[in-house]
Amino acid sequence: MVQIIDGKLVSSQIKEELREETARLKAAGIDICLAVVQVGNDPASTVYVNNKKKACAFVGIESRAFELPESAAEIELLNLVEQLNTDPSVNGILVQLPLPPHINEDKIIRAISPDKDVDGFHPVNVGRLWIGEQGFLSCTPAGIVQLLKRSGIEIAGKECVIIGRSNIVGKPMAALLLREHGTVTVAHSRTENLKEVARRADILIVAIGKKKFIQSEYIKDGAVVIDVGMHRDENGRLCGDVDFEDVKDKVSAITPVPGGVGPMTIAMLMNNCVETVRR
Repeated sequence: MVQIIDGKLVSSQIKEELREETARLKAAGIDICLAVVQVGNDPASTVYVNNKKKACAFVGIESRAFELPESAAEIELLNLVEQLNTDPSVNGILVQLPLPPHINEDKIIRAISPDKDVDGFHPVNVGRLWIGEQGFLSCTPAGIVQLLKRSGIEIAGKECVIIGRSNIVGKPMAALLLREHGTVTVAHSRTENLKEVARRADILIVAIGKKKFIQSEYIKDGAVVIDVGMHRDENGRLCGDVDFEDVKDKVSAITPVPGGVGPMTIAMLMNNCVETVRR
């Protein structure tokens, strides 16, 4: 019978563990503060920011909100980031993406101190990940590793195929699976014979950004499938990059959408915030 990997359950376990840890830290006089910066009022960004604030409140992390208007100049945001970099009471900085078109996202990411970069996007933290040094891990890939481990799925020695090569998911996912001793292939929209490549996978991680793109012919019997996609289907219901109904009888384990990878991203952001004081 197929194992449905419950991201809500695993993320709640992690947040409960973090809540206990922050309570012990508070008792020792150590507080944790996350600064959340939002530029403009994009509805999806506002939902994400509110979810992060709720998670902070649950875990016991102070969240400070900084809201700039859509018209804010790039230099204004850079000055705010620098102010937060030098504020000793702020442990982590999160600038909600996407930013308005007139602001260079890469410049903002690079402006955040690597030691406060709880998203794990700064090139220094990306480099630390690839050479095996301690640093902040990109939250979605780190959450996927936790989903696999806490669901009793062995990574070491397994053939792992990632479909998608973004800086946020695909590339850091490859580094983390290598760290866990998986054998890793990164495929993408330009990969030749993509179905054949995908069918080699013991663990298939799909982050290609195309609604219900992966059908059963891409899946090896008994594979584990992790779906990172998030879309609306023709009926307005949430769905992923994987056609869940088409593949579910062929896999040994799969993440649903919603309720799979999504909740893990915020849980691992909270973990990164606590990591700022573990060191």
